[in-house]
Amino acid sequence: MSRHCLLLLLLTTTLLAFATLTAGASAPTVETLNGTYVGRYVPDYNQDFFLGVPFAQPPVGPLRFANPRSLNTSFGGTRQATEYSVECVGYGSDQWGFNVSEDCLYLNVVRPSNYADYDEPLPVGIWIYASLGGSFVEGGSPDQRYNLSFIVQNSVEIGKPFIGVSFNYRLSAWGFMASGQLAGEGSTNMGLRDQRLALHWIQENIGAFGGDPTKVTIWGESAGGMSVGFHLVAYNGRDDGLFRAGIMESGNSIQWNGMYTADYFDGAYQALVDNVGCTSAADVLACLRMTPFDTINAAVNTTNASVWFPVIDGDFIAKLASYQLEAGDYVHVPIICGTNTDEGTAFGPIGINTTAQFLQVLEEGSIHPYTPLAPALAEEIIDVYPDDPCVGIPEDLGCTRLNDILGLQWRRTSAYAGDATFIAGRRYQCEVFAAGGNTAYCYRFNTLPNGVPIEVGVTHFQEVAFVFDNTDGYGYDVSPDPFAGVPESYFALAKLMSRSWASFIHDLDPNSFRASGAYVEEGTPLWPAYDVGSPLDIVWDANVTGLAWVEPDTFRAEGINTIISYNRAFRR
Repeated sequence: MSRHCLLLLLLTTTLLAFATLTAGASAPTVETLNGTYVGRYVPDYNQDFFLGVPFAQPPVGPLRFANPRSLNTSFGGTRQATEYSVECVGYGSDQWGFNVSEDCLYLNVVRPSNYADYDEPLPVGIWIYASLGGSFVEGGSPDQRYNLSFIVQNSVEIGKPFIGVSFNYRLSAWGFMASGQLAGEGSTNMGLRDQRLALHWIQENIGAFGGDPTKVTIWGESAGGMSVGFHLVAYNGRDDGLFRAGIMESGNSIQWNGMYTADYFDGAYQALVDNVGCTSAADVLACLRMTPFDTINAAVNTTNASVWFPVIDGDFIAKLASYQLEAGDYVHVPIICGTNTDEGTAFGPIGINTTAQFLQVLEEGSIHPYTPLAPALAEEIIDVYPDDPCVGIPEDLGCTRLNDILGLQWRRTSAYAGDATFIAGRRYQCEVFAAGGNTAYCYRFNTLPNGVPIEVGVTHFQEVAFVFDNTDGYGYDVSPDPFAGVPESYFALAKLMSRSWASFIHDLDPNSFRASGAYVEEGTPLWPAYDVGSPLDIVWDANVTGLAWVEPDTFRAEGINTIISYNRAFRR
């Protein structure tokens, strides 16, 4: 080899070594109680990512279908935390394109890289993902529709920086299988307990990331919003100091799917046990935990045993939330709580053409919230939800009566379904919290994104892209990009909503960023705190000059008041 080639080789080797050293030196590290993790610096956002960090022991083998266990080991050296973990096993389109596994209890931290420049540790916003209309059957934190970078970036730009966290929790049978036998050993609401354990891990470790464990906001949509509602009333409203505020988008403490004790699911449980060949086992639960994953997975799919809900267990969920809210047995913190204008088009029945058919589905329990109503109560619902398309949903259809496959009474039944599913519970939650001296900011989202037909309207989930300021449509590979071809006002609304959420996480006040001089569309009203004497919502609407307006929270009062007053009959 010539001297020139040797020098070139040495120079190249030195430069590569220096580049490797520089990259390693610039990679963020954090020392948790269990060991040191190396994250990833993302210059596009000037953020540090710590992805796929375990917060619990893998729920496999003897820990399958059991309450989660805390990590009980530590490690030396460093471990990489630069890629999202797998998703938990679920069933539906939200799992398409993602690797899934039982070993899925991992979390992610997204922080501003200049976090150390601030005078004090940063507040923390914890996202709990959605799951198909609150059914707890699908979803995961790697879903890029829930990318935290944009809202964290917004928080920095308005001088309200926070650290974003997301985590996985078990779904469907893997996280919510219920039976008298499982309840007997104390294994209930496993998926919610996954969340709770993640919150405890965050309390113990977020300080190492630069976060303030006393300034945590839990936040979610649909099943995630319902989860926040559950944590507000968990353990009969015991305050474990895990969070100081909650954000509930299209979900709340009042559960639309009915609340039952574990033995309600004994039939579905036994069908699964029979299907996998554990019926005659001396220890059925041990058999289920030893059965190969593929066998259990096939059984969940073939025995209609994929839909399981949280249950009243006298422990995590002590009783019906309506009783607890009435008694003041909940964590008294500020909240954001809202719903979308046309929630019910995602939950109403198709093909209802007459009042008699509407009455029938109410009495059969084949319309959300899937609880059969006594004939007298069903008749009352018929009266307070009249056959008048002018007061039905979608709101933007005016007084048009649809006459196609949706059914002549689509707008009537959808109005009821949305109110019974989420909107009545949202109003009640706002009323109770405000009356209890807790600041509540309540909203109605009223902007039709790209790709949603007008007869569907501003339905479930549509606010998510706006809150996350996800204007590039990341993660919307299956459904249309909400911001493709829309007016500039849509982008401005996303910025406004995202910054309002960031301000609430930072200051418990969604209006606080206005004082910083951050951009707000001229004429945008301040978001009023809810007042039981004069209840007001903010309405997020990209089609008005100020991007929002304030309305009395009195729409469909007669119907919603009926649902609230008979809440216990609806939520058996």
